[in-house]
Amino acid sequence: MSKALLSRVDERVLADVVVIGSGVAGLRAALGLAPRSVHLITRGSLGRGGSSRLAQGGVAAAIGKDDSSGQHAVDTLAAADGLAEPAVVDLLTRAGPEEIRRLEALGVRFDREPGGSYSLAREGAHSRARVLHCGGDRSGAELVRALVERVAGEASIARFEAAEALELVVCQGRIVGVLSRHADERLVLHGARAVVLATGGLGHLFAHTTNAPESTGEGLAMAALAGALVADVEFVQFHPTALAVGVDPMPLITEALRGAGATLIDTAGNSVMSALHPAGDLAPRDIVARAIWSRRQRGEEVFLDAREVMKSGGVERFPTVYRLCRDHDLDPSSQPIPVLPAAHYHMGGVWTDAHGRASTPGLWACGEVACTGAHGANRLASNSLLEALVFGGGVAADIDTALQTAAGPFRTGLMASVGETTQTRRPLGVRQARKIAAELRHRMWTDLGLVREAAGLGRALAWSEEWLEKGVDGALRRQLTVMRLVAKAALFRQESRGGHFRQDYPQSDFQAGRRFGLTVVGNREAVPPIEIGFLGEEKPVAALAGSRESTP
Repeated sequence: MSKALLSRVDERVLADVVVIGSGVAGLRAALGLAPRSVHLITRGSLGRGGSSRLAQGGVAAAIGKDDSSGQHAVDTLAAADGLAEPAVVDLLTRAGPEEIRRLEALGVRFDREPGGSYSLAREGAHSRARVLHCGGDRSGAELVRALVERVAGEASIARFEAAEALELVVCQGRIVGVLSRHADERLVLHGARAVVLATGGLGHLFAHTTNAPESTGEGLAMAALAGALVADVEFVQFHPTALAVGVDPMPLITEALRGAGATLIDTAGNSVMSALHPAGDLAPRDIVARAIWSRRQRGEEVFLDAREVMKSGGVERFPTVYRLCRDHDLDPSSQPIPVLPAAHYHMGGVWTDAHGRASTPGLWACGEVACTGAHGANRLASNSLLEALVFGGGVAADIDTALQTAAGPFRTGLMASVGETTQTRRPLGVRQARKIAAELRHRMWTDLGLVREAAGLGRALAWSEEWLEKGVDGALRRQLTVMRLVAKAALFRQESRGGHFRQDYPQSDFQAGRRFGLTVVGNREAVPPIEIGFLGEEKPVAALAGSRESTP
């Protein structure tokens, strides 16, 4: 943080923990930390913003009679295309059944069969029906509702709505708080003994996305600019079936429809997937998304045929999908639904261990902004809400244990100048900033989208660094930093795997099939150096200059 910025702070406040983000992960973490003093910072209104609320898919958990956490783990590892961490996957899948019981105790209403058993759906790359839904396709909204009600009832959780987190505060190598701009334009420095990032993903940086406008990767950028290790950032999942009606964000057409029997067809009514993968329409998302993208590149349209599903109780089972279609003058009971792939989920993020601890002391992360290693190169459908819940709770438990022996709040850190930013930032007018942001989204889609190659990745990297060199500040600087990180990682991974497909390196490379991380070195320059290195080595991130000639 610059001295100039620090001098403009209007108020300094203290808490045990600051949680940034109010999706499922952030709410779960905040609840788990009560009755400690918690400041919950959210860009929107509590329970009304973010991508968690929009999630139609449910929570994957091995609670069926023919299922087990071991089989859930096998499916998760298979979808992850060789890069998930088995120990983390085991932790995640074992915790599933207990998390469902905990949610019900919080008041979450899961769908049940007439006889009282859970209504379980099968989604892409699952070998069993193990996905629980709420209200058919309103799962995220129901989870957020129940968690918000509990958070609102906790006196120890102070809620700061319409507040934008700007920068993590670093003092002597430790995160000691966060600077935020509140609704009244005041700059407030929230000092804390621990900070939790739960800011969601980066999907809205792409021109075509199912993600809410808040999902621009800024939590990832804040952590990276504070020196935290980030990992797997090249892996972005594109949902195959977003409603192609020209709106932003694109309405999601849940994968559960395909699990219920809906099929992808072309204009002539022929199956798109039957000849491409043994699992057909329930193949892993990256395969289905690229199949549709390929058709669209040839000028063909692709549709999801859900007519029989809708005629057989689907209108009641999938009310959100039905309403979204009707809102755009489509009747899914009588006509196929036009679909396009769209950026949906980020497997990468702030590197954490199994407890949610980031590499920088004082910082934890959970939910989509975190990279636990649970998803590898490709997330298994409906594991995201499960991960947010399990690791949101795990982060709270780990912080609680840590604070029992930690010293008091870092008051001296709140008065210090941290990070002597010498670069003069360039003020931009609103119109110009919007123009750059729109161009960024276009370039993310064309150069960092479903199909990548060196020339496009190089263009994205050069363009982001060009604007950073000009000294842009604020949200644009954070978003350009994310673009730069993704482009750098995608250039470095010279193979295709999971959500990362290189047209110039279309095969998976066993030797290259390792996870790596990136670190932004310092924060004093407009374009600070980025170091890349493989995870699991003695030095998790080390400069690998010259190891790959094509990598800038």
